[in-house]
Amino acid sequence: MIGLSVAVGRFVEALFWAILRVAGVVTVAVVAAAAAALLVLIVLRKLWARQRRRRMK
Repeated sequence: MIGLSVAVGRFVEALFWAILRVAGVVTVAVVAAAAAALLVLIVLRKLWARQRRRRMK
């Protein structure tokens, strides 16, 4: 009976760490995607501003 209890405890612990690992990977992916989108937005705004300046001259 004690062996079964230890096995269940280890399973729950492994499940807990697996959930945390997946949550961490998802968080990193979301942050990286947001940073990439922000970088693209900044570059596009600079390109649009450059085109507007060329048209004004």
